[in-house]
Amino acid sequence: MSRAFVDVSAGGSRPVFVGLLLPGHDGDRRADWSNGELGIRASRSPLARARRPEAAGLTVAGRRRAPGLRREELAALAGISVDYLTRLEQGRATSPSSQVVEALARGLRLSDAERELLFRLAGRTAPGREVISSRIAPSVQRLLDRLQGTPVAVFDAMWNLVVCNAPYRALMGEQATRGIHRNAVWRNLVGPGNRSLQTPDETAEFEAGMVADLRLTASRYPADHELERLIAELRAQSPRFVELWDSAAVAAHREQARHKVVRHPAVGPITLDCDTLTVAGDDLRIMVYTAEPGTDDAERLALAVVLGTQELVE
Repeated sequence: MSRAFVDVSAGGSRPVFVGLLLPGHDGDRRADWSNGELGIRASRSPLARARRPEAAGLTVAGRRRAPGLRREELAALAGISVDYLTRLEQGRATSPSSQVVEALARGLRLSDAERELLFRLAGRTAPGREVISSRIAPSVQRLLDRLQGTPVAVFDAMWNLVVCNAPYRALMGEQATRGIHRNAVWRNLVGPGNRSLQTPDETAEFEAGMVADLRLTASRYPADHELERLIAELRAQSPRFVELWDSAAVAAHREQARHKVVRHPAVGPITLDCDTLTVAGDDLRIMVYTAEPGTDDAERLALAVVLGTQELVE
């Protein structure tokens, strides 16, 4: 049986290789793109350019012996452990989930055709339009690269956290990227909530808005099983969710909802503008936090980012 894998050199300095282990009489061999087989070798395909650190949004100091991404870099970009990536490349982990494959495609900034190929190599079908997408197109990723110093998080249509940058984690605290804990609706109705300061009325309005938005998402994606499981889990764990969901109320958008006060443990409350940009084609939400320049809040935000990113590095 063929096995999908991701391969990086033992030293972690050669270009990444994504392809298949193909059974043969002389033992397993790697599929080779140049021979027309289902494999992608970084040195021989257009993916070589996509896999250069600079193209992946990474800054590289000095020259490297080889231009490709290193193992630890790809693992960080995909949000998976280096150990799991190592097991993938060695063929010891043979059934990566669709979420992991999507994360690898996002980290490698694959085109639509390359992404579909990667899913096929992993023995899976790339999600279609009938299910919620967590794909971040390379053009959107380049936009995110330009906001590296600004707290930014990307959510899918069911409010699962897809990716967030270091300033966002510094401002809002460490964020779960796997399982139900990464879902903002679950986090606010069942889990620990977030660092935003709200009055009871503001909290009620915020919760109603999130549930109303999730209901609209359910109407657009009736065949999405992951969304069905999320709704069932919320109904089982949150009476507030059941109340809001069954009311079928449509929450009115209010301009004030764009403003948030974030309670940071080190610098205190910070008043921020929170703008949510929508990527219509992929149904993503890009949440951006900014402060008015020249204000005390701008200084506190900058300090929070510096302190938080230092802690993340340490």
